[in-house]
Amino acid sequence: MSRARIRLVTVAFASALAFGTLPASAYAAAGPEAGVSARHHGSHPSTETIRQIPLQGAVNVRDVGGHHTYTGGQVRRGLVYRADALSKLTAADLTTVSGLGLGKVVDFRIPMELQYDGPDKLPPGLTATPRPVSDLGLYGTLVGAITSGDPVTQERMLGGGRAEAYMRDIYRTFVTSPESRAQFAATLREIADGRQGPILYHCTSGKDRTGWMTYVLLRALAVPEGTAERDYLASNTYRAAYDAQLRAGLKQSGRMQNPDLLIPLQEVRQDYLDAATARMGAEYGGFYGYLTDGLGLDLRTLAKLQSRMVR
Repeated sequence: MSRARIRLVTVAFASALAFGTLPASAYAAAGPEAGVSARHHGSHPSTETIRQIPLQGAVNVRDVGGHHTYTGGQVRRGLVYRADALSKLTAADLTTVSGLGLGKVVDFRIPMELQYDGPDKLPPGLTATPRPVSDLGLYGTLVGAITSGDPVTQERMLGGGRAEAYMRDIYRTFVTSPESRAQFAATLREIADGRQGPILYHCTSGKDRTGWMTYVLLRALAVPEGTAERDYLASNTYRAAYDAQLRAGLKQSGRMQNPDLLIPLQEVRQDYLDAATARMGAEYGGFYGYLTDGLGLDLRTLAKLQSRMVR
């Protein structure tokens, strides 16, 4: 095997450990069962309304529906799904996903993520639509830190609050970046239109880009802000056991002496979300301004979104 090939394999393994893309057998060991157990014992009260789609090759797949709105309605189930990467789905998973009747899958991952994690595995006739949302180079930074194998380098890159600051910066770009806003807006328009049928959108871990997309969708549907926040934070419950296994694997492999440096990158946190909403207020005066001026959604589209998604 050439040196270049060895390095590629090493990088792929390291990024797999960091981003939740281990082989299907590893998912089976710490995935859906651990997620369901954590859900029943977790600290997020809204998880009782969240329907997880149990898969072996992905751990953070959920139906967005089920939440109640300010107006006394309820978000319909079976129309919109959120997920982590679908590149490791098993044959049984594909049968489950096929049963969702999806008409469209939107992939928020950047090309580098696709390079190392692989494209989505989907039922026949279904192809993911690439709609990359920038991570400000986080994926490459993390792969570089892990593959360095150097504790000093890793501490310099991720320690001392730097990982948390990186995450807050990423969340701010969900609001400030025209390219990111365009990707989120296109997805909301497709949900409102509904002609493609049920839609699933995802990124790598299903928690940041996917989490923001879901937060915006739920609030646009008049779901209370606190409920939308709890739905966002629930990723910690679904991913906790699996992410802990990833950190243990990095330590055991010798690639990281202190894999807890990754925790701020693996978790969702209220202050990350607050960084985005604070920027939203500064740029657009609040959530409605973000929807109309930032995302360019007109009143007709917002009304269609309500009509289709809320019963």
